[in-house]
Amino acid sequence: RVQPVESGGGSVQAGGSLRLSCAASAYIYSSSTNMGWFRQAPGKEREGVATINIRTGGTYYGDSVKGRFTISQDNAKSTLYLQMNSLKPEDTAMYYCAATTQWIGYGRVLTEPAQFNNWGQGTQVTVSS
Repeated sequence: RVQPVESGGGSVQAGGSLRLSCAASAYIYSSSTNMGWFRQAPGKEREGVATINIRTGGTYYGDSVKGRFTISQDNAKSTLYLQMNSLKPEDTAMYYCAATTQWIGYGRVLTEPAQFNNWGQGTQVTVSS
């Protein structure tokens, strides 16, 4: 099984933007029900940023990123994106892409880290004030 691979992280000033990409193998992408972005800052628990039901396009956003971040998918490229705008210092964290084959009902969007079973290595996002 091949892990998803994240890219696009970096350092940016507050108010700036970054676009993260997550490349998955065609097998992972086609067999997953949901994919998503999670983040973990030092000393904090991993939290859901945005997730998407690959089959229906339904999405979930964490409260702290609503209106600023947008998750999207490119089925032809088996790739997931996270457009991050109006970045804040509190967005600083390691961002992980994850996929899951778990199914709890048609169209359901999974949101919890424990529900995802295939994780990338992460990409660091640092936002300075």
